[in-house]
Amino acid sequence: MQKLGLIAGNGRFPFLLLDAARAHGLSVVVAAIKEETDPEIDVRAANDPDIHVHWLSLGELSKLIETFQAEGVTRATMAGQVRHKQIFSAIRPDWRLAKLLLNLHTRNTDMLLGAIAKVLADEGIELVSSTQYLEPLLARPGILTARAPDEEELKDIVYGRTVARAIAGYDLGQTVVIAAQACVAVEAMEGTDATIARAGNLLKADESHAGDAAVTTLRRTLTVVKVAKPNQDMRFDVPVIGLATIQTMQAAGATCLALEAGRTLLFDREAITNAANAANIAITAD
Repeated sequence: MQKLGLIAGNGRFPFLLLDAARAHGLSVVVAAIKEETDPEIDVRAANDPDIHVHWLSLGELSKLIETFQAEGVTRATMAGQVRHKQIFSAIRPDWRLAKLLLNLHTRNTDMLLGAIAKVLADEGIELVSSTQYLEPLLARPGILTARAPDEEELKDIVYGRTVARAIAGYDLGQTVVIAAQACVAVEAMEGTDATIARAGNLLKADESHAGDAAVTTLRRTLTVVKVAKPNQDMRFDVPVIGLATIQTMQAAGATCLALEAGRTLLFDREAITNAANAANIAITAD
């Protein structure tokens, strides 16, 4: 039986990848990150002899390589978020990763993960895209909800995509939140849902300044725009939307979500669509 290595971050992404890989008849060797991976992964392994879980900490690059080599893994994929602040603040690098970090010109996510992919390749482990196994979850073009974006939301989407693609090109983030063609929040290390929540808090806080003309202009509903990077490497940091994003949007007062078709993964599409329809949120993919 062919083996696939799975570098598992947080959330449900690793479990979806695990299910897809097993459905393809692959044995899966999971490198579970102590700081991120849901312990439920051990339960899954206990019930399936073709899932092997090895726990390691962020920064243990040598242990990752040794684990995969000992298991005979030559192809691996990444699934699940590793929070950016963990990568750049909580990490305790081993000698191999420390050497890699010292040689990076910039320490953004793309540079770091790209360098790790090269180290893995040099050790005979090819890093492949998770979308090979999850293609049905990629957003398809069109309106994904009962309601289409209205005229004002469409204007926000056009403006938001210009801004989002610019920041994504610098590997700062992939999400912006727009109101009345003004940028309310830009994603950095905190992640998509935290960015949306911050935008909602900003507008709620500004409601007490109704006399301020600039604030009054911004006191509109929010449109969330999420894009892939201009040269998105589908092996890692693929844009992802889950049910929690819709719930966060509803709490923040956001009414529209614009995605990039073919390059954004939708986890539990039916639940996302049902939640968006119930909250009168429009979702579009282009």
